[in-house]
Amino acid sequence: MKKDGRRDAQYLRALARRRTVREKERRYLIDGPLLVADALQSFVSIEAIYVEAGTNEAIVDAAAASGVRVHVVQPGAVHRFTDVVTPQGVVALARMPSLTLEEALDGSAGAPLLVLCAVGDPGNAGTIVRMAEASGVGAVLFCDGSVDPYAPKCVRASAGSIFHVPVVSQGNPVKVLEAIGDRGLQRLGTDAHRGKPYDQCRLDGAFALVVGNEAHGLPLEIEESLDEWVHIPMAGEIESLNVATAASVICFEAARQRRDAP
Repeated sequence: MKKDGRRDAQYLRALARRRTVREKERRYLIDGPLLVADALQSFVSIEAIYVEAGTNEAIVDAAAASGVRVHVVQPGAVHRFTDVVTPQGVVALARMPSLTLEEALDGSAGAPLLVLCAVGDPGNAGTIVRMAEASGVGAVLFCDGSVDPYAPKCVRASAGSIFHVPVVSQGNPVKVLEAIGDRGLQRLGTDAHRGKPYDQCRLDGAFALVVGNEAHGLPLEIEESLDEWVHIPMAGEIESLNVATAASVICFEAARQRRDAP
């Protein structure tokens, strides 16, 4: 156990605030006792934990038992390391998984895939990862132009699911969809009105659900790489659903169909 991690504060702040630093270093931050405890139990590759003196003793013990370095910092110091307004006294420095697109496709084992094209809100993206775990999605693919899945807000919004669901970040969306099509998977584009109603689609096998930007939907350049469109019928004057909500509706319908399949 090391005393005072002040010399690391600048590095940790950069990881919290800048995607380019996270991508270059292949590291990210996990903040808060619940997420850090989940990461330890899930065998996430944690390099170090920074904990304020006199707090989170159970996590300190668990980290020590796992051979993870623990830095004890002054009370209130964790606030300098993260983007959280009210930090909870502990933050972990973790390595990003080195998962490739091909490995994610190989490991999806017939489960649905989620493809994110220009999804820009980290809260939405983290919620999608959380929902993906709950509905049995095989992998979540963040294409170029989408938010960083390892941004602190996205990690928090996933509520730990980012530790359990295969996630791939980056990749030209057209090339990603071509790779999926080469595996013989149907590629379903989501739209407010086009295509079949989601509950009239056969979703009990492997397929890729492609969701787009919160304001503009899917980009025109990927349309030729889609096989079909799907929409969610809505009542009232609602134009469209939040992207995380729409993805949830369709993915849980797919989960229901898989349960009911012979």
